[in-house]
Amino acid sequence: MSFLKLIRYQNLLLLAFMQLIFRYAFLKRQGMYLFLNDFQYGLLVLSTVLIAAGGYIINDIMDQETDYDNKPDAVIIGKNISEAMGYNLYFILNVTGVGLGFYLANCIEKPTFGGIFIIIVTLLYMYASSYKKMLLIGNFIVALVLSMSILIIGVFDLLPLLAYAENRVAIFTVFSFLLDYAIFAFILNLIREIVKDMEDVDGDYNQGMNTLPIALGVKRTAKVVVGLGVMATLLLLWYINTYLMANQLYYAVIYGLLLVVGPMIFFVVKVSNATSKKDFHLLSTVLKWVIFFGILSVAVITFNIKNHG
Repeated sequence: MSFLKLIRYQNLLLLAFMQLIFRYAFLKRQGMYLFLNDFQYGLLVLSTVLIAAGGYIINDIMDQETDYDNKPDAVIIGKNISEAMGYNLYFILNVTGVGLGFYLANCIEKPTFGGIFIIIVTLLYMYASSYKKMLLIGNFIVALVLSMSILIIGVFDLLPLLAYAENRVAIFTVFSFLLDYAIFAFILNLIREIVKDMEDVDGDYNQGMNTLPIALGVKRTAKVVVGLGVMATLLLLWYINTYLMANQLYYAVIYGLLLVVGPMIFFVVKVSNATSKKDFHLLSTVLKWVIFFGILSVAVITFNIKNHG
């Protein structure tokens, strides 16, 4: 159980769920050939999950002192799992994940694409070892890596088709849909990472980190988060109006307003007067649910399109 907590198995399940939803509730229903077969796509999901698990482990290894300040009851490395064992697990997970990535890159006859997995591993290591201590850089890296886990679907399943397919416009249209979701995922996760920094501000300060709440103060950071939250909410409303309302996808519109925009409005209102760790933890959880329902909206939109009219 300690190992599952260490690798944040709930987050890994959400990551796998996201990639499976995009593949089987969206891409498979577009009536177009996909480059990877089901087994190969399963390996892509597994590779992503293994590398993400390695990222959580190295983060906990590098963050032991801060975790003792911020969440002493949740510390695993040094208590239930030794640091040496942690490094061994980190090495095994990353070698396996990157190895699978290079295998898939050769399957699509793009061996250089295997470098994407090395880049992700490197970014996660640099985040854990140094970047998370720097103003906003760590937040950007975490948000970027998650958005890359969406784009990598198109990179391996769609882009190789450009050499063979006649209808390149359809491929770019589908890829642009993935890009839209990747952008939203980036914005929402950037906001969530800042909120988590607000929750952990005391421990981070004691460890000499330079997060946004430490640099600006919690109250000023809350105003920044409100601004980002309003921007994200307006982007969501624009997207719903431009792409869903315009195409009369009313089920998707109702779903988006109730389960994505609604919680975002609650978040914006709540963050403006949040002060305690409990408040910030709640806000972080709300954003996680927004991300979950945002992922699920892929299936709702696809269903609505197929049953429209």
